Amino acid sequence: MELRVLKYFLMVAREENITKAANLLHITQPTLSRQLMQLEDELGVKLFRRSNHSIILTDDGMLLKRRAKEIVALADKTAQEFLHKEEELTGEISIGCGETRNMTFVSEQIALFRKKYPFVQFNIYSANADDIKERMEKGLIDIGLLMEPVDISKYEFVRMPQKEQWGIIVPADNPLNNKKFVTPEDLVNIPIIMAGRETVKNELANWFGSYYEELEIAATYNLMLNAVNMVKNNVGCALCFNLDSGYAGLSFIPLSPRLESGAVLAWKKNQAFSLTTKYFIRSIKKCILNIYDNSI
Repeated sequence: MELRVLKYFLMVAREENITKAANLLHITQPTLSRQLMQLEDELGVKLFRRSNHSIILTDDGMLLKRRAKEIVALADKTAQEFLHKEEELTGEISIGCGETRNMTFVSEQIALFRKKYPFVQFNIYSANADDIKERMEKGLIDIGLLMEPVDISKYEFVRMPQKEQWGIIVPADNPLNNKKFVTPEDLVNIPIIMAGRETVKNELANWFGSYYEELEIAATYNLMLNAVNMVKNNVGCALCFNLDSGYAGLSFIPLSPRLESGAVLAWKKNQAFSLTTKYFIRSIKKCILNIYDNSI
């Protein structure tokens, strides 16, 4: 299974038309059709259902599409890692980031690093900790900014300097808006929009105590933007971090007793990183250690 043929397959899957895909790939239609048939023969499955005007992926085709995207992305990333000269760093560093104010620190470090090494590019992938760890395991991400609670037994890491405070986002006209803090009892019988990660749910369940069983969970989310949208459209009130975003028409009310979560910047143990990624990890570790030393 050649990388070139996988790229052909992905183009056809995207365009859903052999002729259009062949034109974009700058090859003839018979050549492209032959390559796809050979790929089907090699895998022993049908990848497409063909009609007069378009082609549609089969279930096996959908599976190959997901795998092919990962393979091509990993191949491209590997090629980027070798694009460096002895006298200057180049290439790409991939960072998976959860939603946390610690991203400000990471952005500042990226800016400083690029000032010194302007030919380095950063690829930022936004997701929750579980998604980021999965991509790190597949080699698609070098470093992960992970919100706790999270299992980091397989990783080296540095703990980020800032903790996130939990609270609830409510519309401006919600009765809770008159409170300085909200307690577990305050949130009973109110539609709640909660983070979807199981480890986070367990953390929140501990905070709610016996009131957890009385909650009305209206929806779950993995990234804040959609949770905020649901709050604006009266789906419920969102349990989340205070990201200082100042969403119009909404208010953030802290939880009481106070609940906080930390974050770590993590990377796989014994990973064979590019020279560029090694330099960046070394730089950011040094900066964080300096922050902790100065705070003592």
